[in-house]
Amino acid sequence: MELAPLFDLFNAGRHLEAEQKAGELLTRNPNAGFVWKVLGLCLWAQRKQAVYALQQATRLCPDDAEGHSNLANVLLETGQLDDAVRSCRRALAIDPFLAEAHCNLGDALRDLGRADEAIVSYRRALEIQPRLAIVHNNLGNALCGLGRVDEAMVSYRRALEIQPSFATAHNNLGNAALQLGQIREAAASYRCALQIRHDYAEAHSNLGNAQRILGQCDEAAESCRRAIQIRGDFAEAHNNLGNAYRALQQLPQALDCYRRAIEIEADYALAHVNAGDTLLELGQVQEAASSYRRAAEIKPDYAEAHGKLGHVLRQLWQQSESAASSRRALAIDPGYAEAHNNLGCALLDLVHLAEAEASFRQVLKLEPDYAEAHSNLAYTLRLAHHAAEAESHCRKALELNPDLTAAVALLAELHADKGEFEEAEQLYRRAISIDPELPMAWAGIPHLRKMTRGDSAWMSEAQRIADKHPPPRQEIILRCALGKYFDDVKDFEQAFIHYKRANELAKLHRPTYAQYDRAAQQRRIDNIIRLYDQAWLSRAHRNSNPSLRPVFVVGLRRTGTTLVQQILASHPAVVSAGGQGYWDVASLEHESCLADDNGNESPVGKLALDYLRLLEKFSTDAPRVVDQRTTNFMCLGLIHAALPNARIIHMRRDPIDTCLSNYFLAFGVANDLQDLAHYYTEYSRLMDHWRATLPKDCMLEVRYEELVEDQETWSRRMIEFIGLPWNARCIDFQRAQHPVITASRWQVRQKMTNASIERWRNYASCIEPLLCAMHVTRSRPQL
Repeated sequence: MELAPLFDLFNAGRHLEAEQKAGELLTRNPNAGFVWKVLGLCLWAQRKQAVYALQQATRLCPDDAEGHSNLANVLLETGQLDDAVRSCRRALAIDPFLAEAHCNLGDALRDLGRADEAIVSYRRALEIQPRLAIVHNNLGNALCGLGRVDEAMVSYRRALEIQPSFATAHNNLGNAALQLGQIREAAASYRCALQIRHDYAEAHSNLGNAQRILGQCDEAAESCRRAIQIRGDFAEAHNNLGNAYRALQQLPQALDCYRRAIEIEADYALAHVNAGDTLLELGQVQEAASSYRRAAEIKPDYAEAHGKLGHVLRQLWQQSESAASSRRALAIDPGYAEAHNNLGCALLDLVHLAEAEASFRQVLKLEPDYAEAHSNLAYTLRLAHHAAEAESHCRKALELNPDLTAAVALLAELHADKGEFEEAEQLYRRAISIDPELPMAWAGIPHLRKMTRGDSAWMSEAQRIADKHPPPRQEIILRCALGKYFDDVKDFEQAFIHYKRANELAKLHRPTYAQYDRAAQQRRIDNIIRLYDQAWLSRAHRNSNPSLRPVFVVGLRRTGTTLVQQILASHPAVVSAGGQGYWDVASLEHESCLADDNGNESPVGKLALDYLRLLEKFSTDAPRVVDQRTTNFMCLGLIHAALPNARIIHMRRDPIDTCLSNYFLAFGVANDLQDLAHYYTEYSRLMDHWRATLPKDCMLEVRYEELVEDQETWSRRMIEFIGLPWNARCIDFQRAQHPVITASRWQVRQKMTNASIERWRNYASCIEPLLCAMHVTRSRPQL
């Protein structure tokens, strides 16, 4: 009889009075298990006390299945999931038909990430009591967690048939519809939830999310603000409000919202990613990288965080790190097309063309209509000297997105490669009409022709855009273009100012591993000289290949290598392979093996065979194939050992002109005049070694100045040197139709002149560090 008033008070909802009554009863009888049970239920909001009371109840009444289920329920609320599972199983061992225990077990298993097992428990609960709306709702949540969203919507709808006023089910149905892209249906469900519960903060926030996607951005912001009014510490609502502000292009306000969300919930990975996106739009690239990195630290399996970090690291010129982040994203989600694309771009920057090509092709397997990937693949194929396929993918990109400026600019490049300079300029101007601030289009025009004072309008616009300090890469190409303009109009002082600014930017933003290191370069040359001596060459020749096909044009950049390649490729028996990076990689691997001194014979025969197979991509029957990779001067010992009958043409040019012309490229080996002088000195030292080591008849040395002075004599000599009969087409090399993708492509389409000889004298007053390093005395400039 003493328990009757207690149960009456509890059932009437008078929990405070019931709690007081239970306390009185337990003072008299502390072993009354059912009193502990009622007390635990009365103390539900005070989780720790409730757990204690219900544990006492189950200890005293171990066969009370409902008591074990109640304990499981409060353990769930306190996050003690494993204990909750044990309590549910005890309840079900006593009463296998206790639907509430099956439901609680499902909740605990779902929160433990065991959604498949949770679904089994929910379905068992519904077999026992088919009209439990909460179980249908929770089953929907578990199905959603497994990506079975269509099935989840059926469960939510069943819950609402049973209990139309179930606001949580309306909200969850909206979430499922949102995942399926049914945005209007989602918004309608959120509104139903809010009609039932006006103070339902989650539904207000979710409605704001749906409204933003529908383009109702002002309404979205208002819905999120209502959610925050109800719950000021609702991190997700702050995040969604940030998304609404971003859609309204109110970026500072958006960033404030994301930061507020992170203040509330420091480990909110999505808010960190959204903050990164906003910082990127605001041009704060370094800060964006920090946000993406933090998101990835919080949630290591967050593929999008790794992918976006990869994208932004590339903008910071950290290409190796960019590639690593993209690979981490792809390890998590192999179908992440954007990460494949970002990886391809990083590999492209690292000049790993074959790997970059594979990445872009993988993107297109996943998303055949990904316009940017078509454009990026086209760019890669252009660098690999597959011009026809490059143009095909470029045009496909523009078919998919006619306003893709990168593809328009690339098509301009492809026309310029073929000597179609007027068409190229028209395309650059088309890109500018789409995006008037596009640096790559403005920068491309001066390299298509000689600029004049009549191009002052171009100069003013390029100067204006450069002075706004766009991202470093873009400012560098603009500064180089402005340098070219002022050089063409003979304002050499202004030209040098822009070239110097380009190099300062390039040096500042180069990653550490790409900075020119004088000591490292000297060690590299020392190592080559030590490893490739005459004794090694005589041993290595035993495995060589006798092919006559390869012709190597080597030397530093800007020494006339493209001009020579153009002369040779004008011969009907010669095909150009552009510049292949094969020997750069092969020599580094080979030197590593030699340094190990393991006694293994050099596999030069295989290296030769693999290289000859590579050349077959350009022609299967041409008697000669020209490789114009200038850095092959580092690999001549290995090349000659593998292919002793291959011909090597070494281009030489005035050292000061060579260094200055490389300085004007900005993206060359070094961005400091004294570093360039050092690089030239080390190059000269290595070439002295090759002259002393290689047979005299394998290499022809050509001075650029002499070639310009007596074109036909030297052209005949080069054709004879590579073992072919003379052909008059080699005189009119500028008419050759094959593509040229080097910086000299405009010059080599013109008749040969001596305009570039001793060009450095125009800049003598600006290049004292270079002149001193090369021990040259400055004299009066020539105009």
